[in-house]
Amino acid sequence: MSISDPATRAAPTEPSAWHRVREALRLHPSRGQFVVAALLLVLGFALAVQVQSTQDLTLSNARSSDLVRILDDLGEQRVRLNAEASGLESTLRELQTGADQAGAARAAARDRLETLGILAGTVPAEGPGVTLTVADPLGEIMAADLLDAVQELRDAGAEAIQIDDIRVVGSTSFIDSPDGVVIDGQVVSSPYTISAIGDSATLASALAIPGGVIESMTEAGARPAVVQSDAIKVDALKAAPEG
Repeated sequence: MSISDPATRAAPTEPSAWHRVREALRLHPSRGQFVVAALLLVLGFALAVQVQSTQDLTLSNARSSDLVRILDDLGEQRVRLNAEASGLESTLRELQTGADQAGAARAAARDRLETLGILAGTVPAEGPGVTLTVADPLGEIMAADLLDAVQELRDAGAEAIQIDDIRVVGSTSFIDSPDGVVIDGQVVSSPYTISAIGDSATLASALAIPGGVIESMTEAGARPAVVQSDAIKVDALKAAPEG
């Protein structure tokens, strides 16, 4: 039977969600569609950064516990990104077919503004999450340990993080000093309290995986404790940029 025989041709595959979004945006783009396009670009950038970060790891030299943590992180991130893609596609359909397209576009813009405010630390946030309290009687916890905790929580999907009364954002600095750990110019001391908003079970599991934050801090002589809650408040604020 020849290759051109219709009976041997592969059945057409259903276009992916991303393909349908791209095709929809090419046809008569509206103001609302441009909003969704911008959201897709942000999501794509976040995925690219995560892939690059993962590629930078020297997996051949990693411990088994580190490999387990990497696989867990990648699995959780894939689930979150798929959920975000589905949400964006739903928003696009609403903007295209909704009776009040202008209202839908405004609502999407408001949601995005609130999200950006939370990421920048300029607005308070409240929701389910965890509190990690670290008692350090031996004074062994360093800036890198607190930064590891923050990164572990971010990788697990934390939307907002606060250490004591300091809001933690992408530009937050962690420095060791003779007086203790300095976060954005403020000295913090034991016991450290890290509050994070996100899926409480996922955040707690990320902190407790083998080779993770809890195990590392315990080996250093600290006493970390994680408490899950349905109502975590992250209300320390960063000053909004001028202009």
